[in-house]
Amino acid sequence: MKKIKKKRIAALLGLAYLLISGVLVFIRPKKVSDEYMKKSSLDRFQADSEGPDRVIILDQPDLSGMARLKLIKDAQETLNISYFSIETGESPDLFFAALLEAADRGVQVNILLDGIFHGIKKDLKPILYASKLHPNMTIKFYERLNPLLPWTLNNRMHDKYIIADSKYAMIGGRNIGDKYFDPVWYEDRVTLDRDVLIVSTREDSVIEEMEAYFKEIWNHKFSKESKRNVFLIRKKRAFAKYLEVREKLELLREHNQELLELELDLEEISLPTEKITFIHNPLERFSKEPWVWYELSQLIKSAENKIFFQSPYTIPTKGMIKNFFTPDDLEGVEVTLLTNSMASSPNYPAFAGYLNHREEMVDAGIKIYEYQSLNSLHTKAFVIDDDYMALGSFNGDPRSTYLSTESMVVIKGEEAVRALSQGLEDYMKSSLQVAEDYSYKGGQAGALEAPKEKRALLKALSWLVRYFEYLL
Repeated sequence: MKKIKKKRIAALLGLAYLLISGVLVFIRPKKVSDEYMKKSSLDRFQADSEGPDRVIILDQPDLSGMARLKLIKDAQETLNISYFSIETGESPDLFFAALLEAADRGVQVNILLDGIFHGIKKDLKPILYASKLHPNMTIKFYERLNPLLPWTLNNRMHDKYIIADSKYAMIGGRNIGDKYFDPVWYEDRVTLDRDVLIVSTREDSVIEEMEAYFKEIWNHKFSKESKRNVFLIRKKRAFAKYLEVREKLELLREHNQELLELELDLEEISLPTEKITFIHNPLERFSKEPWVWYELSQLIKSAENKIFFQSPYTIPTKGMIKNFFTPDDLEGVEVTLLTNSMASSPNYPAFAGYLNHREEMVDAGIKIYEYQSLNSLHTKAFVIDDDYMALGSFNGDPRSTYLSTESMVVIKGEEAVRALSQGLEDYMKSSLQVAEDYSYKGGQAGALEAPKEKRALLKALSWLVRYFEYLL
């Protein structure tokens, strides 16, 4: 009996430790320090003439995938790559085939992935072995889960970007997977997103800021290589996978030769900008200082006419609002939110959190449009007065604000902002506005109804997540 009692006490103590250090420790969000606020200014986003960076907005999933392959194919010296997750499928195989090919020709390939959601498992495990065997390719993982340190579970790396030769950079909300690129062989639901390809034309480019951030996180104590040894059987698996993905890349080139070998002058087809600024969250455990949300909130408060915000998950907690805005900050400014509907959203906990704030946002005068499709929106973007746009990995939720690494580019430039706005029109056409009574304006015509089971589950979850929405 005494042994059983001791085991129960130990189990209860362990559970209490997990609950306190893995969940409750995040209840009180950290505020932005005076030191950071002093060095931050709206002036950092402004310029009076054309700047050194040009941009291409990539909306179409397949073109975005091809653009990544082009950046990798054209790289001569370095490829610095950071992604939250990589899924199994044909697109990831092609992505890694191109990276291995680049490494073979002498390009230094550095890949940083989230330590939990990286996706390097099963079919992709041999890629990890291949990277450990290749002198020009390194894969690191940011904050691997340590069961003895439960708070590390929430220190996730959510960045999504590629930097090629310090000359080109691509940043947005896409991870690597078939559902993000919608290739011809893919027949499932598509995750719709947006990237911006940045072309540096001279010194003082924003890419220098991105490179500095990558080096900081790459060399940080949270980022480590796998300790797995590559013994003989793993060497054989690595070589077999190497041959397999290279063959897939060759077949892709054979069947898409005209598109893949098209020598585009990226500088010529890109749009000018006045200024691009890179913003990111700090690298720290527990609750982070909300640097990205602070910078975005300052831009939002500078709006004179209108603000457009697109996010797949929108959970404006009290801390995110009262610590950054006063009731008069947005007086007279039209605020529009484009997000997923119950039918389109694949993220049940996040959408349940959104449901808890949906009515209060409508009551506050925000025009909410919900996307009606079996596909889902994944873009994270702001447009402010047709003067600025922000694009990157930041969702409008507490997790992006206080817990994860996040990165965005803030672009000032009339042509670029116009191009982004035009790309939003198709999504708006497939969306319905939420009325003052929280139904859809014009009734349910055109509304895509979620399955009954999904509606019931989301309703139940919306009650449950109220108690820990600071983790959503």
